[in-house]
Amino acid sequence: MLRSANMRPLDFGVILAYLAGITWFGARFRKHHKDLRDYLLGGRAAPWWAISLSIVSAETSTLTIVGTPALSFTGNLGFLQLVFGYLLARIVISAVLLPQYFRGEMFTAYELMRRRFGEAVRKLTASIFLVTRALAEGVRVFAISLVVSIVLGTNEIWSIVVIVLLTLIYTFEGGMTAVIWTDVVQMSLYVAGAAVSFFVILHHIPGGWAHVWAVAGGAGKFQVFDFRFALDTQFFSRSYTFWAGLAGGCFLTTASHGTDQLMVQRLLSARDERQSRTALLASWAVILVQFSLFLLIGILLFVYYRDARLPAPSDTDRIYPEFLWRNLPPGIAGLTIAAILAAAMANLSAALNSLASTTVVDFLRARSRPASDVHSMRAWSGGWCC
Repeated sequence: MLRSANMRPLDFGVILAYLAGITWFGARFRKHHKDLRDYLLGGRAAPWWAISLSIVSAETSTLTIVGTPALSFTGNLGFLQLVFGYLLARIVISAVLLPQYFRGEMFTAYELMRRRFGEAVRKLTASIFLVTRALAEGVRVFAISLVVSIVLGTNEIWSIVVIVLLTLIYTFEGGMTAVIWTDVVQMSLYVAGAAVSFFVILHHIPGGWAHVWAVAGGAGKFQVFDFRFALDTQFFSRSYTFWAGLAGGCFLTTASHGTDQLMVQRLLSARDERQSRTALLASWAVILVQFSLFLLIGILLFVYYRDARLPAPSDTDRIYPEFLWRNLPPGIAGLTIAAILAAAMANLSAALNSLASTTVVDFLRARSRPASDVHSMRAWSGGWCC
């Protein structure tokens, strides 16, 4: 294994301690499983606020954490316009889809497709989900190498393998209960890490927030809304406008949160439809705060680079993790890097859980009815959980 000159024992001790601790924490939920309902839906016992944080954690990846600051570093706060489309979609899902999902007991989104259109359509939509989600997670897992390469000075594939294996252990051992509560822990960690990094970067800027406001404000970095709708020569070159964000964010989130098993499984884990709706709508407020924080970090980095007259790296996605690793004191740097890895593990655990539940419920269990819950649980976890 190649070693980077920047490696610090305390940082790596913090990272290893986190990886071991979150794996142990998730695996200990194994004892709570009595049937398939407990395993796939957490017994519908999780409070709405935990499900809300789990929803946000599941839609946040390493790409989100390292890529969002880069958006404001090179642009402004216009990305937030997309978030208002997220809110519109949540309202649509709450009014149209949630009542359908809570008629009877469902384990996957595609059971509704069977009820409305038949078994063939159910298997088609479930198959599409399996393929597209597997491909998407491949990209997100690969994004971990961006952080690992900064820490170790190389594309450390074995480190990625270790993270994936540890996530597999607690996901399959602990089921949906473990996924939800580890999501809560991991989201708390990466948001806390982002908050710490915000103040650390601000401390490195002479003049503090007043200077940031003056420099970034003069550069148009704090602009959020663009209500232009005219079909001019720059129509297709503008990255974000309010109307595009509203429409695009709405369609994207209606699909991802309303029909994708990755999110629907969390909604189905709520105690009832009302709690599910509350969790979904509350997750929007968390998303708004989260994106605002990461975008403001990008603005701080813009001012920092400008004041120091440093050349911006060609790959702006590296700006945030590189600053953390090079400027934070030992221990704190390891904690923030662990926070970024936490987002990757949370996203991966969510994907593994939803992929496995779709495979078992929509294919294996449907083919071999009446299958016992114990048999289905063993098929899902490879015999680990029972």
